[in-house]
Amino acid sequence: MGKEFWLEYWERVKAMAFGFDWSYVVEIIAFAVAFYIAFKILKENKGGKIIALFVAAVIGFGLAFSLSSAVGSEILVLVIFLLVIFVPTMFHTEIKRTLLGSGTKKHSKGEGMTVRDIEFIIDEITHAVQHMSKNDIGALIVLSNGNLPEGIISSGTIINADINAPMIEAVFYPKAPLHDGAMVIEGEKIHAAGCFLPLIQNDGLPQEVGSRHRAALGVTNVAEVTAIVVSEETGVISIAKNGEVKKKYASDADLRNVLSDYFWSDLTGKETKAK
Repeated sequence: MGKEFWLEYWERVKAMAFGFDWSYVVEIIAFAVAFYIAFKILKENKGGKIIALFVAAVIGFGLAFSLSSAVGSEILVLVIFLLVIFVPTMFHTEIKRTLLGSGTKKHSKGEGMTVRDIEFIIDEITHAVQHMSKNDIGALIVLSNGNLPEGIISSGTIINADINAPMIEAVFYPKAPLHDGAMVIEGEKIHAAGCFLPLIQNDGLPQEVGSRHRAALGVTNVAEVTAIVVSEETGVISIAKNGEVKKKYASDADLRNVLSDYFWSDLTGKETKAK
């Protein structure tokens, strides 16, 4: 094999390398990465139905790509763009949980919590609320990120206790000295209990709306917090935010969702101090 052979061979290699449309490779790699991230987030957060639709859409786009490379290429770019926009918008909480899954997160007071810590706290609060609901024990829990008016905190008793179901239930036990007030949770601590909250002044509310619900609406009207209420009369669980009841007859899943939003969104969001 002489010099001419190697020159000809090199020309063929260059023709293959530089003549090939590498944009397809870049698009496929980008799509594969986007698909993996989206699938991982949905799987970890039990989005079974969305996963099925997602996979079906990918198969459909794959068929379009195989039928027409020109049209398929444009569709592939569109899908990548939609994934980049859709996933962070719809699953920002889940993305944060996934990305921080092996590390720690910081809340507004600068203390660290691992994912396992947060899952444990969510379980404990949910179990306590559900148990109090079954036994018609009234309760009012405020999920704060440090933006409650100082007068509310000073009206109660500072506890700074670890969050667990027995502690929560002990505070709201009918004969306990702090059971009539609100419990304030900040991060991984029960910050205070027996706190008095401003009652919402709204004559249009139904007569059956009790003082705990009025207090929940009042505090969520003056501060960006979430309140969980257990009715002493009916055991019904309600969730209040932004001065209105967002969910009445809240289920176990509803509680877990609002607690997940609190620990993964509210605590890491922009903090607004109330005066």
